[in-house]
Amino acid sequence: MNDKAIRLTGLSREEITQLLAQWDEKPFRAKQLWSWLYVKLAGEVGEMTDLSKLFRAKLEACCQPLRPTVQSQQLSSDGTIKWLLSFTDNQQVETVYIPEEERGTLCISSQVGCSLSCPFCHTGTQKLARNLTTSEIVEQVTFARAQVEAGGQRLTNIVLMGMGEPLYNYDAVVKAVRIILDGSGLAIGTRKITLSTSGIVPKMVQAGYDLGINLAISLHSVRDEVRDVLVPINKKYNLSALRQGALAYPLKSNRSITWEYVMLEGVNDSLEDAQGLVRYLSGIPSKVNLIPFNPWPGTPYRPSSAQTIKQFQDWVGKTGLVTVIRERRGEDIQAACGQLKGSRL
Repeated sequence: MNDKAIRLTGLSREEITQLLAQWDEKPFRAKQLWSWLYVKLAGEVGEMTDLSKLFRAKLEACCQPLRPTVQSQQLSSDGTIKWLLSFTDNQQVETVYIPEEERGTLCISSQVGCSLSCPFCHTGTQKLARNLTTSEIVEQVTFARAQVEAGGQRLTNIVLMGMGEPLYNYDAVVKAVRIILDGSGLAIGTRKITLSTSGIVPKMVQAGYDLGINLAISLHSVRDEVRDVLVPINKKYNLSALRQGALAYPLKSNRSITWEYVMLEGVNDSLEDAQGLVRYLSGIPSKVNLIPFNPWPGTPYRPSSAQTIKQFQDWVGKTGLVTVIRERRGEDIQAACGQLKGSRL
């Protein structure tokens, strides 16, 4: 085994139990270690004070750090926090915490960069460097929860809406979400976790059965010729295939699919677009999030006016579809939807 080869935060509870059994440690050590990682949120092995010095030394000798390195932290005027986090190979991602009165939501990344190249999304301008590991996904949550709880806030919800396409990193995302769901640790329930996808249809449906969490789909247009440009994966999984995938998604009782729709002036914000959206979602338990476009340096797109967005909401909402205009959060620190972009040292 190479030095520092083990990433504890990438191991399931069962795998930690098996590892300690191989080390001839007593079974209760696995429970202690799991608690330190996911209940007490230890940032380093040295904090695990009820473990023997010999055991801690063993862990420190063969395990990688329990936290990413914070390259920068920015605080928005609305309370949103954005961290630029660096991993052991110096690859970096952005993670965002959004505080609200009744909850605190963490937006986490699944890849360094993104391969989908959606032209309205800042992340899409950064080429895919690599997938994140299970531990790198989990550590965004343990790091952020420790940070916000130390400041007297709560982390109650997780959205996989940060950098990357989660379903193109399927195995690591599924394992990470299962660790986050575990009731003896972070214990964030399925109703509090949302996976956002651009529409990788086969994996989308599979994730519903494997995880049972909420699903959000980046739609942005119900015309193939427009969505081919805005969401290029549409050329592989077109709107017809996406609709069939949505119908096949195993929704739990009283849940619906969230459809993300970024509002772009003159592109997808007309009455005809609204009418087409209603037709497209017919028969699918749905909620529509209308997202005011958040500009970033160099973008060719412009946001729809507030009046146009409200009219669009009215047109869609009067049919009975739940339609919400998403509140802009963190725009002043480039932390809003579509603005995330990491960097490499």
